[in-house]
Amino acid sequence: MVITFNELRRIKDRLPSGSSKKIADELGIDVDTVRNYFGGKHFESGESAGIHIEKGPDGGVVTLSDTAILDAAMRILNDKV
Repeated sequence: MVITFNELRRIKDRLPSGSSKKIADELGIDVDTVRNYFGGKHFESGESAGIHIEKGPDGGVVTLSDTAILDAAMRILNDKV
């Protein structure tokens, strides 16, 4: 999947507080890996999150090799409405 970096950040910014932890628990991964997925740089404890960022307009283009974190985030946003 391809998305702009800014769109990925907008999704993250719309998530309620505590969502990164909730996603991490649901997927059985470190919370810093979730933060890295959304553009963080927490590599001391988190892992690479299966994204590749190319600089460009609108923050650049992000290629997501695994959408599990994004899918979980979208479920949270859909439940929120």
